[in-house]
Amino acid sequence: MAIDPAKSLKELETPIIELEKRLNDLLEFSKRTGVNLDDKIRQLEDEIKFVVRGIYSKLTPWQRVQLARHPNRPETTDYIRLIFDDFIELKGDRYFADDPACACGLAKIGDLKLFLIGQRKGSTMEARLKYNFGSMHPEGYRKALRKMEIAEKFGLPVISFVNTPGAYPGIGAEERGQAWAIAENIFEMSDIKIPHLSIIIGEGGSGGALGICVADKLSILENAYLSVISPEGCAAILWKDSSKADLAANMLKLVPEELRKLGIIDDIIQEPAGGAHRNPSKMGEILKNYIVSTIKHLQSIPLDKLLERRWEKYRNIGKFIEEESAVAGLY
Repeated sequence: MAIDPAKSLKELETPIIELEKRLNDLLEFSKRTGVNLDDKIRQLEDEIKFVVRGIYSKLTPWQRVQLARHPNRPETTDYIRLIFDDFIELKGDRYFADDPACACGLAKIGDLKLFLIGQRKGSTMEARLKYNFGSMHPEGYRKALRKMEIAEKFGLPVISFVNTPGAYPGIGAEERGQAWAIAENIFEMSDIKIPHLSIIIGEGGSGGALGICVADKLSILENAYLSVISPEGCAAILWKDSSKADLAANMLKLVPEELRKLGIIDDIIQEPAGGAHRNPSKMGEILKNYIVSTIKHLQSIPLDKLLERRWEKYRNIGKFIEEESAVAGLY
């Protein structure tokens, strides 16, 4: 099935939505009249599965970015409900205020106790305004670090969910030390003495993501992305035209497969067919199993070895070429 790279994700999803509407109409008619339409229903269900596989398996990087931003994509608040048996939220940075965009607290999955840090976006307009669309203020990063230090004190592993277009760039945030707060988090997370698993569940925007994701294992959902800048921002800088975001997305190497090739991402977590938004409960189950197995593996590694591996992981990201200077012979 050929996919038009120029089409938006919304346009690509239109035939799926139409097929699903036909399926719902058939189910409702069969229930209301008692007419047996099982064969037609199964045929339509198979057609929907075929179309979904055909569309979502061939998305361009820009279409993947749009999928990561899908309004129905599950976010941290949803995963707290779907994955954890218990969650006790802790608030405040003990300096200025509480940032609701950053969820921090004690959590449990069965007998596994851990500390959760997650960027919240919200699923309604009211919630999105409350959570600033996932863009944290410096208070959020200070809160996250303080809570990681609490986790370190009690020997609790940390799980962080990354989902942000970037840290909030407003004047107030800059006045209160946005860049310093992110830099301090990166520095401290490199040596914090507990296992840390970070998962990019949607958008991983620049320093806004880095402020909570320096971890022993950095993983990403199949249709999420991680980038030093948004495709629109990159296009605006390079070509003075944000409408060239699709071209920028191709150049930024921001999709999971490219990130793994570059050594930035450790694991790619597969999503249900058509993306996490089509089956949030299944995505929650997949994440739950992954978190439990990965945290238990990290806990089995001696702490000194864990810290050494963490240091080496980030030291080895990126490549450079050494060349003898053309003017070396002058000195």
